[in-house]
Amino acid sequence: MTKLTENLNKKQKNLLLRIIAAAVMLVILFILPLDDYPIVRFLLFLVPYFTVGYDILRKAFKGILNHQVFDECFLMAVATIGAMILGEYTEGVAVMLFYQIGELFQSIAVGKSRRSISDLMDIRPDYANLEQDGEVERVDPDEVEVGSIIVIRPGEKVPIDGIVVEGNSSLNTSALTGESLPRDVKPGDEIISGSVNMSGLLRVETTKEFDESTASKILELVENAGERKAKSEQFITKFARWYTPAVCYSALALAILGPLVNILVFHEPSTWELWSDWIYRALTFLVISCPCAIVVSIPLSFFGGIGGASSEGILIKGSNFMETLANVKYLVMDKTGTITKGNFEVTAVHDGRDQNMDSAEILELAALAESHSSHPIASSIRRAYEAGGKPLEAGSPAAAGREPLEAGSPAAAGRELDKSRVSDVQEVSGKGVIAVVDGMKVAAGNLKLMKMLEVECEPCHHVGTIVYVAKGAVDGPLSYIGHVVISDEIKPTSAEAVSSLKKAGVMKTVMLTGDITSMAESVAKEVGMDEVHAELLPEDKVTYVEKLIAEKNAQAGPNAALAFVGDGINDAPVLAIADLGIAMGALGSDAAIEAADVVLMDDDPAKIVKAIRIARKCIRIVNENIWFAIGVKFLCLILGAMGIANMWLAIFADVGVMVLCVLNSVRALFVKNV
Repeated sequence: MTKLTENLNKKQKNLLLRIIAAAVMLVILFILPLDDYPIVRFLLFLVPYFTVGYDILRKAFKGILNHQVFDECFLMAVATIGAMILGEYTEGVAVMLFYQIGELFQSIAVGKSRRSISDLMDIRPDYANLEQDGEVERVDPDEVEVGSIIVIRPGEKVPIDGIVVEGNSSLNTSALTGESLPRDVKPGDEIISGSVNMSGLLRVETTKEFDESTASKILELVENAGERKAKSEQFITKFARWYTPAVCYSALALAILGPLVNILVFHEPSTWELWSDWIYRALTFLVISCPCAIVVSIPLSFFGGIGGASSEGILIKGSNFMETLANVKYLVMDKTGTITKGNFEVTAVHDGRDQNMDSAEILELAALAESHSSHPIASSIRRAYEAGGKPLEAGSPAAAGREPLEAGSPAAAGRELDKSRVSDVQEVSGKGVIAVVDGMKVAAGNLKLMKMLEVECEPCHHVGTIVYVAKGAVDGPLSYIGHVVISDEIKPTSAEAVSSLKKAGVMKTVMLTGDITSMAESVAKEVGMDEVHAELLPEDKVTYVEKLIAEKNAQAGPNAALAFVGDGINDAPVLAIADLGIAMGALGSDAAIEAADVVLMDDDPAKIVKAIRIARKCIRIVNENIWFAIGVKFLCLILGAMGIANMWLAIFADVGVMVLCVLNSVRALFVKNV
C-alpha cells in the first residue's frame, strides 16, 4: 500500500481511500440479506454511493447552476440517480465507483506524463552563485544582471547563459539535446543555461538576463505547446459540445418514445415494468455515451508525444505542428549548418596572376573588409587571419602556379584585427561586402559581387566556397587581386539521414544554398539529395519553396506537408512560408527558437528522421484511440438501446474504454527506440 501511494498527491490519495471504502461497503451490502428490508437497504446503499460520488454530484449541480449542464458529471449523476430510483442500487453505486476509478487512473497517467516531462526538462535553476567584491552569495537567478560574474560549482546547473572567464570543465547537456556525450569548455567558450557542470569550478560572465536565457526560452516553449491544438484536438472539442447534449436528448427520447411506441403500436399495457425497462435502457445509454475516453486520451497522447520528443532534444511547439510533421512528404534543406558542419575553415589563398600581392596581404584585406560581418564565412576569414595562418597548411589544394598561405608565411605570427582601419562598410545581401580599408575600396564576395562591380576575375575550380577579393581607389574602378578558398565538412550522419528520410516515406529531398554550384552539387551527390539549387539569394529560396509547395500539392495532395530545415536565423523568410519550419542545431540560438515550429537542439540531421517518426507514432496513437472509442461506444449504444446491454457493459464502454485509451496514450512518451 505504501509503494502504491508514495507517488500520489494528496487529492489522489483521498480519492483512492474513498474508492476502497466504497468498494468494501458495496461488497458487504451485496452479500447481506436485505431484500426483506427495502428502506434499510436503500439507505445503506446511499452510504457508499455518496462516499465515492459526492464530488461528481456537486460538480453536476454547479454545472446546472452555471448553465453548463451537459458534461460527463451530469451524465454520471443522471444515470446513477436514475438507477438508484429504479432500485438498481448495486449497479448505481458500481457505475459511480468505476467512473471514479477511471478518473483516478486518468489523473495518475497525466501526472506521470507531467513528471516525465518535468524530469526530462529539469533545467530551471533554483539559484545562482553571484560573485560581488570577492564574496559569493546565493541569489535568485532573476536578480542577476547582464555582465555579472557567477560561480558554478561541480554538480550545479548553469543558471544563465554566459561566457567562461576562468576554469575548465565538462558540461552535461543531455536535458537539452537528449545526448549524454559531455561538452568540454574553457575560458572564452559560451555556455548555456540548463546544462550541468560535471567537474571543474567555473567563473562565468553572464550575457543574458534569466528570462531571456536558453533554459527559460525552452521551458516557455514546452509549457505553451498545449495552446496550439491539432485539428483532431479541435475536432474533439467541437464534437464534445454537440455530442453530449445530443446523447442526453436521445436518452430522454428513448425513455419516453420507447414505451409509447410499444403502447400505441404494439398495444402493450402501460405498466411500471414497461416504463422502468425503457428508463433503465436510457440510463444505460447515458453511461455508455460518456465521451471521457476521447476527450481525455487525445490531448494526453499529444502531451505525451511532445514530452517524449523533448527528451530527445526535439522541441515541438504545439500539437498542430506534431500533426504537420507526421505528414511531411517534401523536405527542403539548407546546406550550411544542416547538411554540413558549418565550421568553415580557410584552406588556401590564391593571388591573381597579374597582381604583385602575396597571400598574406590578400587574407588581411579580406579579413578587414569582413570585420563587421556576422556571416560564418566572414568569421572563418577573420579566424584564419588572427591565427596567423595556422589553419592554412602547405599541403592544402592549390592550382599550379598559385601560392597557398603557409604556416611559415609572414602571417604566421598571430595578430588582432584593427577595425579602426575600416569604414563605410556596405553588406550586399547574398553577394558579399564592400568597405574602405586604409583609404582604399575593398570588395570581398562571390562572383555575383564581382559582376555587379564589373570586376574581371579568374574563376576558381576548387571545391569549396570562394571569396573573391578586389581593391582600388574609392572613386575609381576595382581590380581583382586574388581569392580565398573556404571549405566546409559534411556531417557524418547526413547521408544516412537522407536515406532514412526516403525510407520513412518522404517523397522528395531538395537542397537550397547560396553556395557555388560545384560545391553544392558535390555535397548533394555525396549525401543523396534528389535535387539541388545553388547560388541563391534569400528571396530566390522563397521562390523555389513556393514552386515546390505547388508541386507538392499536385503530387502528394494539399494534406501533405513541406518542411524546410535551416538554422532559423538567415532562413527566416523560408521558414515562414514553408508548411513547417525546422531549426537545426539551435542550442543557444534565441532566433532559431523563435523562428521555427520545430527546434532540434543539436546538429545531428538524424534527429529530423526521429522527429518525423515520433510525430507519426503520436498521430497513430491518436487515431487508434478515436476509432477504438467511437467503435466500441457505437456498438454498445445500439446494444443498450435494444435492451441487450446492461449497466455492467455500460461501465466497460465508459470506464474500461477510457482506461485502455489512456494506457495507449501513455505509449507516446516512450520514443527512445522509435
